[in-house]
Amino acid sequence: MFKHIIAAVSLLTLAGTGAAGTADVPLPNWMAGAWIESDGDAWAEEYWTPARGGLMIGAARTGKGKSLESWEATRIQTDDSGTVSFIASPNGGAPVRFSMVSADRTAIVFANPAHDYPQRIRYWRVGKLLRAEISLADGSMPMRWEYRPMGEPSGVSTPSQKSDDGAPAGG
Repeated sequence: MFKHIIAAVSLLTLAGTGAAGTADVPLPNWMAGAWIESDGDAWAEEYWTPARGGLMIGAARTGKGKSLESWEATRIQTDDSGTVSFIASPNGGAPVRFSMVSADRTAIVFANPAHDYPQRIRYWRVGKLLRAEISLADGSMPMRWEYRPMGEPSGVSTPSQKSDDGAPAGG
């Protein structure tokens, strides 16, 4: 009987560790802040609150010159089951949920293979920069952004939808 109890506890312990979307994974506080990318008069901005109460609230907008092209209300949250998800409402539309599939200290990946586009959303830090990518589930048709902290000099501006090799391996 004692062996069965130990085996059951061991299985429960193993089942609760290492799952990508569980509560033992902290929300990505390294994304918190105000971020901007600019290329000529084209611009993209993202804003993220620090994690509190299992929730990060975000917003994004893109445009050219003084014209707004798109905007999005976003959030990253941990639900009651411990699953971490990215939820986006582009241009005020219906929310779309992407479940977390991997995360580490400076990168996080969400996926929803049933969605038309994007199916995968990735964020990662490279030094002071925040990089973002949306793509199909297999990584094809990528669109990438390289944000710098808002208020810092732009230095070398990087155009949206770049396709350099700055993405983290895997994902």
